Amino acid sequence: MEFTRGNLALRDHLKEGKRVFLFQQSRRGHVHFIAEMTFFDSDYYETHDSIGNVRRGIKFFLKRKDAVIPYELNELTLATEPSIDYLAPTITERSGLVLSRVGQGAYRKSIINRWENKCAVTSFNDARILIASHIHPWKQASDDERLDVNNGILLSPTYDALFDRHLITFEKSGKIILSETITNSDFLKLGVHGKERVAKLNSDNLVYLERHQAVFHSNSGFKGANRPAT
Repeated sequence: MEFTRGNLALRDHLKEGKRVFLFQQSRRGHVHFIAEMTFFDSDYYETHDSIGNVRRGIKFFLKRKDAVIPYELNELTLATEPSIDYLAPTITERSGLVLSRVGQGAYRKSIINRWENKCAVTSFNDARILIASHIHPWKQASDDERLDVNNGILLSPTYDALFDRHLITFEKSGKIILSETITNSDFLKLGVHGKERVAKLNSDNLVYLERHQAVFHSNSGFKGANRPAT
């Protein structure tokens, strides 16, 4: 399920300069103003449609405007970024991006949904194991890019580790490209054969993938077409 229309407007109201107000109905035809609210987080849950069929819904968590949420830095560390590379945000980043870090749980669920609960490469489908990664790394991305579902890819751990370190990347067609800094035999030990392919890349994914490819080529000294694994 994707954020559309009212759901999208509520999630992005801060970015769009919109305000959200909470009212309580006191009696028929009368409401009482409670507070101005801001988006805090969202999550998916199972619910039922009007004829009783199970569907996925979105629930929103709001907080009073200017309320301080006492999250410690170590509670905000992203699982999708290696801890050794984690950089604590500046004061400016904390004030501007705390919502997006808190929203990482919802972002991961969005990536899982985008890739239909399967590894983009292997189709392995146990969400407990799969890792939702940014194609263009979090620490280098803009605020919007950090929460853009098109900047996400769902991978099993081996492919995630290689992709995160720019030891593999993918062509526009989805075909895997292997770094020349690792031997074919070592790739095979990892279960990577060089024939893998990502399906269902869209044009927005490719914008981020081009940046990933640029770093890959810079790091690996890769010159030509993908070398075959033997």
